[in-house]
Amino acid sequence: MNLPLKRRQFLRSATALIALPALESLGFRRFASAAAPVAAPKRLVFLGFGWGITTETWFPDPKQLGADYELPAGLVPLAKHKADFSIVQGLCNKYSNEGHWGSTMWLTGANRFAEPGQNFHNSISADQVAAAKLGLDTRFASLQLNCSENAEASGHGPGLSMAWDVSGKPVGGQRGPVEAFHRLFAQDKTPIEQQKAMLAQKRSILDTVLGNAKALQRNLGKTDRTKLDEYFQGIRDIETRLSKDEKWIGVPRPDAPIPAPEAGLAGREEIRIMYDIMLAAMQTDSTRVLTYRQPVSTLLTSIGIKVAPHDMSHYHSTLGEKLEASQQRDLTQSTLLAEFIDKLKATREADGSRLFDHVALAYGSNIRTEHNLDNCPTLLTGGGAGIKLGHNIVTPKDTPLCNAWLTLLHGVGVEAERHGDSTGLLKEIIA
Repeated sequence: MNLPLKRRQFLRSATALIALPALESLGFRRFASAAAPVAAPKRLVFLGFGWGITTETWFPDPKQLGADYELPAGLVPLAKHKADFSIVQGLCNKYSNEGHWGSTMWLTGANRFAEPGQNFHNSISADQVAAAKLGLDTRFASLQLNCSENAEASGHGPGLSMAWDVSGKPVGGQRGPVEAFHRLFAQDKTPIEQQKAMLAQKRSILDTVLGNAKALQRNLGKTDRTKLDEYFQGIRDIETRLSKDEKWIGVPRPDAPIPAPEAGLAGREEIRIMYDIMLAAMQTDSTRVLTYRQPVSTLLTSIGIKVAPHDMSHYHSTLGEKLEASQQRDLTQSTLLAEFIDKLKATREADGSRLFDHVALAYGSNIRTEHNLDNCPTLLTGGGAGIKLGHNIVTPKDTPLCNAWLTLLHGVGVEAERHGDSTGLLKEIIA
């Protein structure tokens, strides 16, 4: 006997009841006027640099709080965006004790001596916390961009990028504009069946290795089991990447909205094109989480400064050309950031809104200047996290920088309980 069709039908089995989708044959009609526009996604961007800033001319007067403050000389190129960024003073990573590691602990807030018997320890970075949620629907869960020069030369410290995984291990990234561009937009010409076969082979190898490791685990002591746990986490990370690769097999990379960069770009031009590549990554929704570990040494060279970056950061000892180099560095970096904000505001989402309104962007360093690790230079911009913009904000001394990262995470929809050495949300920056 034929049952009458109802507006909502169900598939039944002995153990389950599953609702069917709303089908036109069952009386459902979709009206164009009822279609809700797709909301633009949230993005989280971290721009970090080593060797700090010029304390005397980068920070606003701490007594001029709120929106009515005088823009310091080092930030003058950002004047037209003054209402759309905030400077946050008083933040620090309390465990930082290495004056030349500008980005190693910047996004983690980790205690490098937390593990007894080890001389280095890190934890997960804020971008990777965000990537676990914001990266589910994009080809790349996150994108790590690195300068083409040696990281030590730019005062960043050890590590492959600013990103650190859940085990506190460095996450690799793309070095320089050419590598970053090809990562995003170069088409994989390998036949699909061959791609599937290669992934299947990787999974087979992974299964074998995992089985052997689990068998070995039964005969290990406590210390070795801890090491093996880290190994298992690495295996899980590989499995996650393989699953994402499988999901995107046969889906071509988007057409690049910008020309391919020339080889050999360095310093100022490298930063400029890297900003364009980041913009293109967001335009094409290739990723929603980005970090960029910026160059300093080649930046100085590109603007005609001959002072070494390390010497520049110690300008207090002699002033003169070292101080001038530091201030010129600040102006150049601010100019490049202003150009990037221009483009974020000019780029439109599918719903007509500005890309800028859906981006939460942090710009700064773990180091203030010289070997000073207090009052980390912190500039926050973008409308994506619902933070207070256009203000000079001074927090209580030694407020955890991770409070700011936790607040940005919550602002983009990642409800982390805590991050690094955070003590709570940074209420001073919540709009």
